[in-house]
Amino acid sequence: MNKAQWLAVLGLAGMLAAPASVLAQPRPYIGYVYPAGGQQGTTFPVKLGGQGLDGVDRVIVTGQGVSAKIVKYYSKLGPQEMSLLREQVNLLKRKKPKAADDTMMMEPDPDKTPAAPDKDKAKQDLIEKIEDRMREYVNRPACVSISALVYIEVTMASDAEPGPRELRLATPRGVSNPLAFHVGQLPEVARKPMLTADFQVLGKEELAQRKRPPEEVEQRITVPCTVNGQIASGEVNHYRFEASKGQRLVITTCARQLIPYIADAVPGWFQPVLALYHADGTELAYSDDYRFKPDPTIYYEVPEDGEYVFTVTDAIYRGREDFVYRITIGELPFVTSIFPLGGKAGEPATLEMKGWNLDATDSLLPAPDAGPGLHTVAARNDGLVSNLVPFALDALAECRDKEANNDRAAAQKVALPVIVNGRMDRPGDVDVFQIAGRAGDTIVAEVSARRLDSPLDSVLRVTDASGNLLAMNDDHEDAGSGVNTHHADSYVLVKLPADGDYYVHLADTARNGGEEYGYRLRISEPVPDFALRIVPSSLALRSKGSNPVTVYAIRKDGFSGPISLGLKEPPKGFSSAPVTLPGTQAIGRLLVKTDLAEAKEPVSLVVEGRAKVGDREIAREAVPAEDRMQAFLWRHLVPAEDFKVLVYDPSYTPTPKRIANEEAIKKKAEAVTAKSPETAKFTKRQVEGRLRQLKALYEEGLLTDEFYEDKAAECEAAL
Repeated sequence: MNKAQWLAVLGLAGMLAAPASVLAQPRPYIGYVYPAGGQQGTTFPVKLGGQGLDGVDRVIVTGQGVSAKIVKYYSKLGPQEMSLLREQVNLLKRKKPKAADDTMMMEPDPDKTPAAPDKDKAKQDLIEKIEDRMREYVNRPACVSISALVYIEVTMASDAEPGPRELRLATPRGVSNPLAFHVGQLPEVARKPMLTADFQVLGKEELAQRKRPPEEVEQRITVPCTVNGQIASGEVNHYRFEASKGQRLVITTCARQLIPYIADAVPGWFQPVLALYHADGTELAYSDDYRFKPDPTIYYEVPEDGEYVFTVTDAIYRGREDFVYRITIGELPFVTSIFPLGGKAGEPATLEMKGWNLDATDSLLPAPDAGPGLHTVAARNDGLVSNLVPFALDALAECRDKEANNDRAAAQKVALPVIVNGRMDRPGDVDVFQIAGRAGDTIVAEVSARRLDSPLDSVLRVTDASGNLLAMNDDHEDAGSGVNTHHADSYVLVKLPADGDYYVHLADTARNGGEEYGYRLRISEPVPDFALRIVPSSLALRSKGSNPVTVYAIRKDGFSGPISLGLKEPPKGFSSAPVTLPGTQAIGRLLVKTDLAEAKEPVSLVVEGRAKVGDREIAREAVPAEDRMQAFLWRHLVPAEDFKVLVYDPSYTPTPKRIANEEAIKKKAEAVTAKSPETAKFTKRQVEGRLRQLKALYEEGLLTDEFYEDKAAECEAAL
């Protein structure tokens, strides 16, 4: 690049690169993890995309048996950095660099790496490293917030507990949001990670679509296994396998479960579609969801020996690097329904499980001493653990519904307070319960079904003995229900007008029914209570500083008392300013403080709320959560496992990975000035911007000492 061309680039770099002192420190963010899991007892590479990850130095995975380390970090490059890299690699190959305009537009060929004439291994390694870095470059990413890349290496112990975990990245100045990361039990197959998707221009979308080589369209697998992939725009992934007559195959998907919502809603969340074909192309099965859940599952009993193919794509052929999936195929234990959906805490849990490949399974139930709350159950068959199914434990008395109780004349009498475990046994079924009430009493009827993975879309009605309607509800919004997009559970609170008998009618709004349409119906006097969520699920504190978190109070059964917020048994060095949410206030801010200068590792804190209900005090721990947007409008508090807090020293400057020869740069700058004394001058800000670009590439090991010194000298001469 000649001097005039370089000066033009310097001017642009100065305008684009703001001083570090004015840049806000963003919270680290990860938008996808690929692959989003691996097999027990293996070590494998993982690629993540996000932003605000400069200096990333730690991987945090919940639970035991999983460890990970940072391999490399690629910040988002601009055209100026790419021009420098192209010039550097051309010099290493002893080729004359192209003109600035050409080098800025030229794209590297990912399939062709010309042999370096110089046989020096170190030089060839550097060429390959630079070209690998250039290969990931996209001038206009489809989504800037996932264009910074982190590569990690994950090791899973052979006895790591299978199932979902949470993975975060940490930098010296913050901890990222968590994303789902699974410990699998079967062999894993992972397609090559996608390159960063290009921004699609309206009317020219095909120019940004992935050009996958034909040999990568279909992949041959051995069942059972878990396959991992990313869907690009317009793409369909094919998997070919052999199966034997009589095999009862389950093909089940994790996609929306991995990334519940894509916050900017463009191109929207991943809606995976599964299809199963015979080798001759005949479609055998199709699924675009599993009941009310968007991740599809196919059950299929193989009719004959032979080859089969299943495919996965997006429902409307969208795609991007964060359209990540995990699909598990095999004769897997899979629970389709349980009954009842819960039980009384402290009593042995007994339940009926239905599903596929459950003939020789044992049930994994909550611990005998498990307290009230939401737990999970599963089946285990020959060491393989099935999908996890929610199971509720409560403190109230319980009973079963007794058919036929389809109208007021045949209503089932129950005594309050009670939780009725029932099912809509068949389409059109209605369950009616009779209670005795007195004038002025207030009763609550609440359904827990959709929140417990039942497909029931309930509707509740309360009538008097004459059939007069006193209250009715279809959908009741529950801010604590996490990723549900349809608040399908019903809730009524009604004051009884007179002494007498009253009737609670429960049905499905679409008149559906079946063995999977279970429910838990609480009928009781109000039980005032509350739950808490804190957002975000991680926090960064400056030395001896403070920072607020948002606390959401989910008030139950009309509870309107004050709630006192604070940290529960905080470790030394942490505290919080006392905060009280009065009356019906649902949102508050809690200031978390530290008197530490620094904490080398993120600390898990617990926020607790206390309140008086009658003459007793209750305490509830806040659930950490991420505030996620659905379709530009609806917001959801997506639960996380931990509330992570990092304390950092804002004056800390990391030790440079490479130290340049400043004396050599000074001498070269003097030589440049002596040769061209009338060189155009640039502002200090412009030159500093250019130097930051050079330094970042130099410390990443992408520039030679000689190249860096020459370019830095040009900057010094331009002042």
